[in-house]
Amino acid sequence: MPDYSRNHYIPKWYQYLFLPDDVREKKFFYLDLTPDTVSNGKKRYKRKALLRWGPSKCFYERDLYTTKFGEWESTEIEEKFFGKVDNFAVAAVEYWSNFKNPSADKKSFENLLLYMSIQKIRTPKGLKYLANLVKLSDKNMVLFKLQELQQLFCALWTECVWSIVDASQSETKFIISDHPVTVYNQGCFPRSKWCLGANDPGIWLNGTHTIFPLSINKALLLTNLSWIRNPYSNPLTKRPHSELFRGAIFNFTSIQTGRILSEEEVVAINYIVKQRAYRYLAAAKEEWLYPEKKFNFRRWDEIGSSYILMPDPRSVSFSSEMFIGYENGRSVAFDEYGRRPWHHDYADKKRHDYEWHTFHAFQGEYARLFGPKRRGFAFEFGGKGKTEDSEDYHAYHLSLEQRHKPYIKKKRKRRRK
Repeated sequence: MPDYSRNHYIPKWYQYLFLPDDVREKKFFYLDLTPDTVSNGKKRYKRKALLRWGPSKCFYERDLYTTKFGEWESTEIEEKFFGKVDNFAVAAVEYWSNFKNPSADKKSFENLLLYMSIQKIRTPKGLKYLANLVKLSDKNMVLFKLQELQQLFCALWTECVWSIVDASQSETKFIISDHPVTVYNQGCFPRSKWCLGANDPGIWLNGTHTIFPLSINKALLLTNLSWIRNPYSNPLTKRPHSELFRGAIFNFTSIQTGRILSEEEVVAINYIVKQRAYRYLAAAKEEWLYPEKKFNFRRWDEIGSSYILMPDPRSVSFSSEMFIGYENGRSVAFDEYGRRPWHHDYADKKRHDYEWHTFHAFQGEYARLFGPKRRGFAFEFGGKGKTEDSEDYHAYHLSLEQRHKPYIKKKRKRRRK
């Protein structure tokens, strides 16, 4: 009989995705970043930080999701809510781990989006974050609020540019933490107020990227469109139309695939994951747990300014208004940030014109830094997007930086990997 009081906040099925198929012993190197100090009656000592455990012993707490009313206890949230979530998430994560354009599975998109939103707040760190957000201290009420707000992040993630990256050619592979839906903002260093305790930089902040490892070799990176259009702006300002619970449009053809990460890039992503973990990390190899030993950046913001988490802007279209027509003749309109025609900032011409210049300057800078071969491509004009620019088109992209650079108010120093 299942033990519904033993709550894996990182599901076992997800953990197995980070263990190679060819290993006989399905165990992680499991790292406790803050091991407890205990007493054996004679002396106090610190527990062992590195353990060799399988998924059944990793990332769980007893009665994390159990609700209690006096002497009465209920495990229904684990059994009926998280059980259902994990059931539909398995196929969704597999679909996205193997995603190839021009596939467009609406159900897999909706299921992954909902799973990620719930996963971000079902961990010990996420539950404390949610408790602070809704200003509740009662555990039962926080768990009920989790179910009520399960779509908290869905609208803004829908409007992000999605990029699926591949670590198959890197010796180092992806690790997982006890808070696997990880966010990075180059303006929020780990000891800043945005990152202390259970805090996380909001996904509604302009420069926030969301990182979600899909397997040992694949990860999903989500980036706000406003940040791609102007990565020279303040990463801590809110993105346009940052309201959370609303409708949003997703474009499957804009998903970028085909990017193969270097060893340095995988290490940098693992470094972010470790820095944003709450207490525990797991990896198939012990050395992967210590990305700081290979980390080549001096400062937190250099990860962002090196564009490691950015999709290739040359494969991002500069769209504005979108119209959807229905068989009954009705139509609806949205701008690129999900605003409707009655919104006071709908199709903001001033912002649009400024972003036109900063976006093209970024395309030119990116071409200069990384060359004509694209680091991710979408599905364009009914076919596979460009994987490499011709000599003339690359020269055109290079010219954009100088042509549009005068419109950038503040230019940060950039460094190539």
